[in-house]
Amino acid sequence: MHLRNAERPITVQPFSGSAREWDDTVGRLGGGTFCHLAGWRQVMEEVFGHEAWWWSAVDAESTCQGLLPLVRVKSALFGDYLVSMPFLSYGGPIGSEPARAALAAHAVEEARRLGVDLLELRDRREVPGGLSVSNRKITVIKELPKSSEELWEDGLKAKVRSQVRRPMKEGLEGRIGAEHVDGFYEIFSTTMRDLGTPVLPKRFFEALLEHFPDHVVFAVVEGAGIPMAAGCGFLWGGEFEVTWAGALREHSRVAPNMLLYWSLMEESVRRGAHAFNFGRCSPGSGTHRFKKQWDTEDHPLPWAQWSPSGVVATPNPDSPKFRLATQAWQKLPLGVANAVGPILARSLP
Repeated sequence: MHLRNAERPITVQPFSGSAREWDDTVGRLGGGTFCHLAGWRQVMEEVFGHEAWWWSAVDAESTCQGLLPLVRVKSALFGDYLVSMPFLSYGGPIGSEPARAALAAHAVEEARRLGVDLLELRDRREVPGGLSVSNRKITVIKELPKSSEELWEDGLKAKVRSQVRRPMKEGLEGRIGAEHVDGFYEIFSTTMRDLGTPVLPKRFFEALLEHFPDHVVFAVVEGAGIPMAAGCGFLWGGEFEVTWAGALREHSRVAPNMLLYWSLMEESVRRGAHAFNFGRCSPGSGTHRFKKQWDTEDHPLPWAQWSPSGVVATPNPDSPKFRLATQAWQKLPLGVANAVGPILARSLP
């Protein structure tokens, strides 16, 4: 498609460069996140079998002014969605404002052509073009000092420091590294079952290590060799985000989740991050309250949407519509949940 502005025409076309060229352009353009990196295309196609399109907005001199990844998540059970990016919080159009507007308009054309139920462009800032906006999610961010000592003394409230010390006194330790993907998945899959939500396949997290070895971080908190809490996140552009995390309920007395987040903050500071992103949540939820205690700031996620039939959200296991299914899922043996869950989770973007 073509979109003219006061300066020059913008044309949207398939991106024809290499993965490295895409990532270099993401780094050059404003608004890029780890969710925009080229490796996600292979993850979406190879792990889930989803169709993916990588679009670029170029000017009259064929210079790239914007980028947009789009992934179709379709199932007979949950519906048909065109999302940027599924399973993540961001991924909407990046670049100049005219380029972002052209990419958003093109995404609507693609959604209409494909006949999807909902187009959702997930972003940390408003997408130009007049699309409807969903404010159902926020992200929660804490600014980081240059040293973990300063973070401990001046960046945490006394109550939070006390809660972090509790698991330390019990002998728990936080461990960081790619070798903890198995321990992470053991904790995460159990947490998701307990929440009544299908879990993403283990292959998904293994693929993250393959495609984002310099950005993805796995962490576990162990006591006597037993994993009790775990998290997975990304460091990119000076910000670390906890994207997936969990903790076993039977160990809640010793608060392993508090040590998990402190360990990840220490690691983020060590790697030079200036911000710690606790990840998205629903405003006012228990998860939101947990994140607020770390002296954080809320940031809206104004996700842009278009739907031909008034669909306002992708499937949400927390909604009343799925309440009975959620309650039944919580009672499943873990082995059954881990076998069936990934089949369903691929269709819950």
